[in-house]
Amino acid sequence: MATNRTFTMIKPSAVADGFEFPIFKMIQEAGFRIVALKYTRLSPELAGAFYEVHKERPFYKDLVEFMSSGPIYAAILEKSNAVEDFRTLIGATDPAKAAPGTIRQLYARNLQENAVHGSDSDENAFIEGSFFFSKFEQI
Repeated sequence: MATNRTFTMIKPSAVADGFEFPIFKMIQEAGFRIVALKYTRLSPELAGAFYEVHKERPFYKDLVEFMSSGPIYAAILEKSNAVEDFRTLIGATDPAKAAPGTIRQLYARNLQENAVHGSDSDENAFIEGSFFFSKFEQI
């Protein structure tokens, strides 16, 4: 059964390029409500822990370095069918393959610097949201 919450991060490249507010506008215009929001910077250790699932993949080291290279916005979003609808809004991981008008097609630099992270399942949305926010920080 689908839940009504998902997790996202606006990645360092999108923040550096000044795209965080246009991205949040797209998110809100798509009917999502922001229930928790945090502006922070991941240390290499925290980025490594967040992306632990990819530890054995060849891109892991570069991903950790990139995700700790500058500030990010972490957010928990709420909407009916949140995970699936958000994945549609952000587009394919590779911005060259993302549908026109999606966040990644509009704001990503490349495959790694793809503007935003979006949870791929209800279970991961809960895990990832809990990584950044205590239950007291979620409205």
